[in-house]
Amino acid sequence: MPETFSAGSPVGVILDDSEGAPILRRYLPDLLAQPYFLPLRHMPVGELVSVFGGSRLDADASQQLWADLAALGPKTQGPVSEHVESLITPRTDYEPESVERGSAGVSYPTAVERWEAFELELRGPRHANPFVDVDVAARFTLAGADVRVGGFYDGDGRYVVRFMPPSEGEWSFITESTARSLDGIAGRFTAQRPGVGNRGNVRVDDEFHFVHASGEPFVPLGTTAYAWTHQSIALQERTIKTLATTGFTKLRMCLFPKSYDFNLNEPDSFPFERTEDGTFDFARFDLSYFRNLEHRIHQLLQLGIEADLILFHPYDRWGFSDLGKVVDDRLVSYVVRRLAAFRNVWWSMANEYDLLRSKSLEDWERLAGIVTKEDHVGHLISIHNWVTLYDHSRPWITHSSIQGNAVDKIPEWRSTWGKPVVIDECGYEGDLPYGWGNLTGEELTRLHWEAAVRGAYVGHGETYLNAAEELWWAKGGELVGASPQRIAFLRSVIEASPTGHLEPLPSDGDLPWGGVAERYAVGYFGARQPRYRDVQRRPGTRYHIDVIDTWNMTIERLPDVLEGSMRVELPARPHMAIRLIAVD
Repeated sequence: MPETFSAGSPVGVILDDSEGAPILRRYLPDLLAQPYFLPLRHMPVGELVSVFGGSRLDADASQQLWADLAALGPKTQGPVSEHVESLITPRTDYEPESVERGSAGVSYPTAVERWEAFELELRGPRHANPFVDVDVAARFTLAGADVRVGGFYDGDGRYVVRFMPPSEGEWSFITESTARSLDGIAGRFTAQRPGVGNRGNVRVDDEFHFVHASGEPFVPLGTTAYAWTHQSIALQERTIKTLATTGFTKLRMCLFPKSYDFNLNEPDSFPFERTEDGTFDFARFDLSYFRNLEHRIHQLLQLGIEADLILFHPYDRWGFSDLGKVVDDRLVSYVVRRLAAFRNVWWSMANEYDLLRSKSLEDWERLAGIVTKEDHVGHLISIHNWVTLYDHSRPWITHSSIQGNAVDKIPEWRSTWGKPVVIDECGYEGDLPYGWGNLTGEELTRLHWEAAVRGAYVGHGETYLNAAEELWWAKGGELVGASPQRIAFLRSVIEASPTGHLEPLPSDGDLPWGGVAERYAVGYFGARQPRYRDVQRRPGTRYHIDVIDTWNMTIERLPDVLEGSMRVELPARPHMAIRLIAVD
């Protein structure tokens, strides 16, 4: 039966009602005009008011809002939006039986490095819509290994299957396709020893840390430039030039463009083709967009930077955050098939998944299942929260991706999930009017060190306002903040560990220690400024003692060697650390 509008009614349902919409606009005009409002249409209006309303409504006005809505009487409250597109499946009759099986043109390299992308190119039919009418894949085999890899349509009759060989040797392949000319094509190639700089994809190591497939430790000290590939070519090139001068090893970036304060420009291209009337054809992909994305990911690879690709996010004015299951599934499958052979790709299912109210937990589980099925490499995969943490114990999640600055919870998170803890968003160094965007460089650097000695990792971002509104966190460009070089310095301290990472060590109540037991220990004082510290260690092991100024990036090796206990003199200023290195 129809019910009256209440605090539990979705915002979009009220806005779609001719009587309800004027009431909401009267009480919340500024809020409804925000660029991030579209995905919030699924949010209950009471939650919207309590979370985002802020000073817009006092207690009396809020009470009157609910009274005015209830006074409208019973309303039929259907879904906020409906997606009627039916499932499109590949055609079994795409080519007539007169077409010879396996007759398409074919080209591929005879040798690639292990962990490089082998690309099999097929030249075949292009009529109708090959994006949805044709499915193509190839099965790769080597000494008992059997890997099926999905392919994709790349325009002009070009079909591609990309495969990252996990081991050296002579691989064979045979194609499978619903199009006769693309089916049953066989060949062989050699996966050779990897060259200099080719360390393979990153995976979880020792439960809480990361390592390249080559066995070399990986330290994920990343930065954020959400929409950098949606800017002008010139700005994208400036971003790459800047990244080449930093010590960042990971970059969070969005598949879709972003609509938010200081990021309201219209991109030149989108993941989907645009029709003449300006709408999107969700059954066809814009290949110029994807080729540029691949180019940028390859540039990151050359710089030794992992591309942490965010598949969905809520800050959207084009409708990409609410495409429906059919389009979502097709998109995710296509993206993973195109990019999985890049060894420096990570998957982030969402930025602030809990703001994407158009998707349920069941939707996220289904989409993650598509990613893991289509990704023959098994890249790292996560999902990022706004307020409510996802259940990171889910088997498909390789590591946590957290928004928040509660570094004191790192031990709890490690214990609960048994996975690496990455705080991808703890706030940004900058001068915006919003609390999340005006951290000092000292504070952001402190958070990185506090997390590191507790066995976790923090991400960087920068939001200094400028006349061009080219804020690094959104568009890339140049970095002007104080924290990047300090984060690079921290990276050198972590990498100097015998294991290439820091594990939590038994700590004093006011001084957390991290490192490798009996061999390497770093104690970080944070904002505290002691004049000296008495340090105790078990007799029998001798240690070099370094006093580290984490802000000025200096390391002073003390002349004495510690065995048992020793008083370490300190300069009585913040951001200091002590490092103990066992004497060989």
